[in-house]
Amino acid sequence: VQLQASGGGSVQPGGSLRLSCVASGRRFSSYGMGWFSQAPGKEREFVAAVNWNGAATEYAGSVKGRFTISRDNTKNTVYLQMNSLKPKDTAVYYCAADGQRPTLPRTTKSQYQYWGQGTQVTVSS
Repeated sequence: VQLQASGGGSVQPGGSLRLSCVASGRRFSSYGMGWFSQAPGKEREFVAAVNWNGAATEYAGSVKGRFTISRDNTKNTVYLQMNSLKPKDTAVYYCAADGQRPTLPRTTKSQYQYWGQGTQVTVSS
């Protein structure tokens, strides 16, 4: 499985971005998908996840109410809509795939087998 993330950029505080992650392969509809972020000098941490059919989502407390994860299985794509961005959201954002068809969204890095290359998000005035 190959994952290609895009949509990052530089925005001012309060702005919005939508990240996309396109997956190769025919089994995308069975994957759990997640987004993680990694700021300079920090560990990669969980942001949001969605289960294989989009029926269940999970968010880190710091982004709940501001970010929305969604997926379109017809396009092999998962999205992260990021609103009300804050400087502390600045990081490289990675999408990840879990091929075990999880019923519930996975929130731990070790539960994901496949990772994209990351896209930079910078929030600054």
